Amino acid sequence: MSLLYSIPLTFNDGSEADFGRFEAKVVLVVNVASKCGFTHQYSGLEVLYEKYRDRGFEILGVPCNQFGAQERGSDAEIADFCQRNFGVSFPLASKSKVRGKHQHPLYAELTRTADGSKPQKVKWNFEKFLVSREGEVLARFPSAVEPDSGVLIDALEDALA
Repeated sequence: MSLLYSIPLTFNDGSEADFGRFEAKVVLVVNVASKCGFTHQYSGLEVLYEKYRDRGFEILGVPCNQFGAQERGSDAEIADFCQRNFGVSFPLASKSKVRGKHQHPLYAELTRTADGSKPQKVKWNFEKFLVSREGEVLARFPSAVEPDSGVLIDALEDALA
């Protein structure tokens, strides 16, 4: 079993589970923010989720306020913003740190390198990690890669095949 599956998560609604909730699914983990130049990507993420979720695809949005203080709201305010403006139906974690001293364990594992070299820090909001059904990080996409980009869709299609 992948180490990712044992990592505890608190969701935006206060419920708790571990990443094992997503076992046997392909997951796109995205650190999100409400007041970012990339916030429009929520729309594309929702389209992606609607299109592929019946094939075993999940998205986990992880709100983060570490980049330009662009996610200042409470978990309830974030959920309301996402639903009202983008119709988001994929799960959101509670606001978390994705790098630094208090980095969430999920991001510590996502950014870990296979060869043991220094992990690559998350650089900005809307960085994306594609995780296989077996809990392995398959790909990492920078913020500028839109949810409907060919490179992301190709990697997702391969993972779902």
